Amino acid sequence: MNPIITSIFTADPSAHVWGDGSKVYIYPSHDMDPARGCDLMDKYHVFSSEDMVNWLDEGEILSAADSKWGRKEGGFMWAPDCAFRNGTYYFYYPHPSDTKWNDTWKIGVATSKYPNKDFVDQGYVPNLSGFALIDPCVFIDDDNTPYIYIGGGSRCFGAILNDDMISIKDDMVPMVGLDDFHEATWVFKRNGIYYLTYADNDHGKNKMKYCISDSPLGPWDYKGIFLEATGCDTTHGSVAEFKGQWYLFYHNQDISGRGNLRSMCIDELYFNDDGTIKMVKQTKTSVKPVGTPKPLGVNAVKYDIKGIELGGGAVIKGNEVHDLHIVGAYCQFNNIDGKNGGRAALYFNFSSAKDWSKLYLHINGVDHSLINFKGTGDWNKFDGIAAITVKFNAGKTNSVRLTGFEGGIDLVSLSVDMLD
Repeated sequence: MNPIITSIFTADPSAHVWGDGSKVYIYPSHDMDPARGCDLMDKYHVFSSEDMVNWLDEGEILSAADSKWGRKEGGFMWAPDCAFRNGTYYFYYPHPSDTKWNDTWKIGVATSKYPNKDFVDQGYVPNLSGFALIDPCVFIDDDNTPYIYIGGGSRCFGAILNDDMISIKDDMVPMVGLDDFHEATWVFKRNGIYYLTYADNDHGKNKMKYCISDSPLGPWDYKGIFLEATGCDTTHGSVAEFKGQWYLFYHNQDISGRGNLRSMCIDELYFNDDGTIKMVKQTKTSVKPVGTPKPLGVNAVKYDIKGIELGGGAVIKGNEVHDLHIVGAYCQFNNIDGKNGGRAALYFNFSSAKDWSKLYLHINGVDHSLINFKGTGDWNKFDGIAAITVKFNAGKTNSVRLTGFEGGIDLVSLSVDMLD
């Protein structure tokens, strides 16, 4: 179903298929909830799937607190990208270096030996800073040459990266031939043709356009629109092939109705015989499964509500926790086993006749923002699942608390799947 991720708000999806091609990974930005604006965006998560319908939250890989050179107030972690070259994963993200955020953008770089964890910040691309230095895209050509593209404020530039994947070999050069470029550069290659996709300047209802070239740095030949406005204030997408089918990854605001609380979507992408892109059909159903779907959390340890800690008006009725809609009401699971510590995928099983209830999540006393609970349509229909991946401490020392915010759910259980 579209959107594909509902528990938290995600936007600007950067999709990649690595290694043996068995999984798709998405590196999005994270719209923090409650929202105030794009200044609060923080805490990058990664999502993966083997079948295009069941998406695992791999957990948070980077936040503003990990950027030692970034603005002291944090936030402003906008659309990222990731690249794999010579055995290392490189995560690129825009972030200001000073309180005066719009004039001090830099492109940060973090590295890891894994696509989904253990990223360590390495600083930023040198000799690049200033207004609208956002939306990095890194493309590795067939000959292993790495290219970086940066685009914002109606300007789009590209360059070759050095072997360190951080510094630029020559000067950034403007991408020539684009029509009404605004932001959101994405570059990919198919059948020897280079494609550059981007968002236009149609304020409040951006469309996605594209150009083609026989060179990764252009000049580019404009070909038109391939995604109409999504009903969101912005548009931003990526294109990837997975097991023989091409897909467009993008975002809308269908869950929230707000342009600063966005959600990722996927639809199929098709080409004409001459290589031009057909108009993408936006759907509510998203895409068909690839292969046999593999449900998530089948190996998770289940914690029912027996012995759960309650307060603020929350009560137990039968086998469920009720009245979590009351502001200040909470339930808390204690003594959860984190085994050796690391990433823990949490699955909350619930029912709700209300759509899109929100509860605060605290892990070991630390606020993890709000979690969305998509309604099941009936208080007696207990098939709702809300999922998120967090960090647990080693041993049976962990606590998970849900606190009332708006709407309501009847909570049945919590299941925990240790990923590390």
